[in-house]
Amino acid sequence: MQQSGVPYFSQWETPGMTLPVLAEGSQALFGDPLWHQSGAATIEEYARWAVNVCGMACLKMILAARGEIHPTFELARACTRYGGYVVNEIDASIKGLIYAPFVRFVADHFGLGAETMTNVETSTIPELLSKRRFFIASVHSAIRWPEREPPSKGGHLVLVTAASEEAIRFHNPSGHDAASQADVTLPLAVFDRFFAGRGISVSA
Repeated sequence: MQQSGVPYFSQWETPGMTLPVLAEGSQALFGDPLWHQSGAATIEEYARWAVNVCGMACLKMILAARGEIHPTFELARACTRYGGYVVNEIDASIKGLIYAPFVRFVADHFGLGAETMTNVETSTIPELLSKRRFFIASVHSAIRWPEREPPSKGGHLVLVTAASEEAIRFHNPSGHDAASQADVTLPLAVFDRFFAGRGISVSA
């Protein structure tokens, strides 16, 4: 498959932070020299949230494809006001992305047509993309290592930009190197091992 032409953004401001985060947890993000570009008010806010914003990175890429650049954390704050994220101030946990509020948020703020999709067969993704340009797919984050067997499916979001009967192409906000970040192309059968059968279809 050819390159998508869709700008790539990591969920970290420095795309190379994935392996440190995997090794050290979110504490590694205190060492991200570009954290301030995220729109976070403090580095503490950045480190707390960045592990949860794969969905906002996908949205940032969709908006960038039409020429708009929005800081990731500005998107996250606005989406939270719609209920797309639920913050527990007692234990500092963050739940999300929650699909239905996200759909309302992108419609109201950006005029994007979006629809929550469940029970999606991997083989039907090409048809989904014939109706709307993008599909934000729930996959296991281990998809960055497609040769491995994931322990489960879902929990992480990637932006699917193309699919055929044989292969699928996507941007992965938490890829660890160039090959696992932008315009990753995998056979449908490989993608299926990681795909949870749900996501959000989004118009351009």
